[in-house]
Amino acid sequence: MKIVIAGAGAVGTHLARMLSNDHQDVVLIDADESRLHRLSNDLDIMALVRQPSSIQGLKDAEVNRADLFIAVTPNESENLICAMLAKQLGAKKSVARVDNYEYMKPENLELFKRMGIESLIYPELLAAEDIAASSRYSWVRQLWEFNAGELLLLSVKMHDAHPIYDKEISNKDNQLVGYTLKEIGMKHGHNFHVVAIKRNSETISPHGDEKILPRDLVFFMTTKENLEEIRHLTGKDDYPAVENSLLIGGGKLSVRASWKLNAMHHGVKMVEPDPKRIEKLLSLVSPKTMILEGEGYDMDLLNDEGYGNTEALIALTDNDQQNILACVAARRRGIRKTIAQVENLDYFDMANDLDIGTIINKKIIAASHIYRMLLKGDVDNVKMLAIGNADVAEFIVKSGSKVTKKKVMELNFPRGVNIGGMSREGKSMLVNGQTQLQAGDKVVVFCIGNTLKLLDKFFK
Repeated sequence: MKIVIAGAGAVGTHLARMLSNDHQDVVLIDADESRLHRLSNDLDIMALVRQPSSIQGLKDAEVNRADLFIAVTPNESENLICAMLAKQLGAKKSVARVDNYEYMKPENLELFKRMGIESLIYPELLAAEDIAASSRYSWVRQLWEFNAGELLLLSVKMHDAHPIYDKEISNKDNQLVGYTLKEIGMKHGHNFHVVAIKRNSETISPHGDEKILPRDLVFFMTTKENLEEIRHLTGKDDYPAVENSLLIGGGKLSVRASWKLNAMHHGVKMVEPDPKRIEKLLSLVSPKTMILEGEGYDMDLLNDEGYGNTEALIALTDNDQQNILACVAARRRGIRKTIAQVENLDYFDMANDLDIGTIINKKIIAASHIYRMLLKGDVDNVKMLAIGNADVAEFIVKSGSKVTKKKVMELNFPRGVNIGGMSREGKSMLVNGQTQLQAGDKVVVFCIGNTLKLLDKFFK
């Protein structure tokens, strides 16, 4: 596919790298030559120094041949203009990044479609939704809901005693560690599937003889009514419900997160050092949010105002190191739920080793939204997992597609592909080898590595 990306900032650069590695024909345009120079040397892409909103610049990028045009410059107005121009010049699909929440209302999305923009991306809103979902349960690292929350994919850390944390997070009540998946199924039934295991830096597609080990990050697929069983079996019964959250940083992501958390009836406090920014925040955040002036690393402030009745600490400053350290400090003080914004992909392994909790990366979240548009099958949702080297996709089964011809166990999916669950006529259920998929089913597929695109031939 030919893909033209306007804007060589953080999101555009990540997309160019990802799509180049996926062997797509990528053109990256930006008015700043210095941004493009290193990328053109490192990646197999065409880099053009052009103003993205210039008609001639778009013609030079050959948008008339583009299967997808993506506008992700820092300027919202420029993104909207060049996305509309690209569509009029012949691009098959166009996407624009925005910062205005009003644009994301359903009736306005239809307006933009009529203007030629198929999809809008608001990374902060998408990230805030992930933060809210992950904050729902203190014992869950990440949570993804399907079929209105009736089908769930969640990741849970199998803790052992860690030297920098207190001994209370040991695995003494975990009934899964040390057992193979076959033994777990025989002992506890089949109310959930283990679809993947992240162990150290490797994500494993497990088989029946795979044993769950201490410090594994285990991905479960289950239905809503079996969620508490997983909590009990993983030894998390004593983890408190999240009712109060402390946000470190007063940026755009914190603003959107405050609204999402308040909608879940969480008490929210926000720590921001800049008095001028605080003045502006008063008109931006949810009215129920309390704003404190101070630094996120000010332990006296956090001890006095933040830690007392807080079940979740969410560090969302522009400084990755500060976010990671804030979560480490919170974990040492007994806060079970910690979330950190980590934009530098090189820090992921360190964050994982420090066991800081949930990682939020806006670039990956935005890429997930865009990647869905590259797939030929009918895909309702795609999530790229920040720490799992994996993707989760929700495919809608088409009549006559290959997956309807045989039972799941006979389909010969690529290695690393695991169908965890599905919804049929509104009812959620788990999938096993004997399941026969039908047209209209919504199927949740877990894909390790670069296997997601290989599924097109099964679902199209």
